[in-house]
Amino acid sequence: MSPGAFPKLSDFVELAAAEYYLESGRVELDARWIAAYFQDSGVMDAYPRQDPVAFGELVQKALDTHAERAGKQMRLHLARIARVKGRLRRR
Repeated sequence: MSPGAFPKLSDFVELAAAEYYLESGRVELDARWIAAYFQDSGVMDAYPRQDPVAFGELVQKALDTHAERAGKQMRLHLARIARVKGRLRRR
């Protein structure tokens, strides 16, 4: 990245979602947290026309997407465990 170049908005969104989840462990975004992040992380400087509410909605969507993927992976993993357990019982 060249000096003065800013990350893409999608990068800011993914970083915000990851940071929020790591800090809080929750999937429901806190309005105060995202407002502070929007101001302190440089989103406001990089994208002065970006609406903070719209940015929060993008971050919430990213959190929801990650939660859905994690849930799906968990269900697949549990199904594998159940299959292995069933095979072991038949022996």
